[in-house]
Parts: sequence; C-alpha cells; structure tokens
Amino acid sequence: MARYTGIFKILTPVSVFQPLMKETLESCRFNVIYQTGDYLMAREIPGNVAFHQLVTVEVLVDKTVITDREIHMNIVVKNEELPLHLDNHCQQVFSRITQAISDANHWQIIETVAG
Repeated sequence: MARYTGIFKILTPVSVFQPLMKETLESCRFNVIYQTGDYLMAREIPGNVAFHQLVTVEVLVDKTVITDREIHMNIVVKNEELPLHLDNHCQQVFSRITQAISDANHWQIIETVAG
C-alpha cells in the first residue's frame, strides 16, 4: 500500500476551513465522502487509473492546537498500489494535492512538512 503524509500549519478562519478544503480537494478531482468537525475523507474520481490505484485522502485537524485563525492539519494520501517506483500514481496525486494546498489563496501557509 502506498502512503504519503503531510503536515500543514495554516492561517485561515476556522469557520471557513472545511468548505475551503473541500473546494481544494474537488479541484484535484476528488469527491468528499465523509466529514466531521475535524476530519474529511475524499476519494479520487474513477476513470483515469485502475481501481487499485484510486487514491483516498484523509485530512485530520489537530484540535489540541487550533485557534481562531491557526489550523494544524495532517493529510494522509494512500491507495492499494504497491509503491514499486518512486514516481507512482499515489505520489503524483500527493504532490498535486500538496501543491494545491500551498497555492490556494484561501489561506496563508505558516509551515509545511511532507513525508
């Protein structure tokens, strides 16, 4: 199973974070399938890759460090594909999502850690 993680610290009003994050994921060809106050799960829209390569994204907000404007979030991007090559589909999607988060003008990135 391929799995990539990223940690982001961003400045944005907490009240608008989830709709903006949902919009960001949808711009990367994902459908949000589940969400709560501190969690979003989205699946890649089928059609471009084999079923086992379809990617799932989880966005987890760390409520222990949340303030009115600062959000710490972890993203986990994964699929059932064995990561036999460094440049696999899951890694490409992870790069596309992290770039979309970094480029979004909805918020200001304070810190990023990708792993």
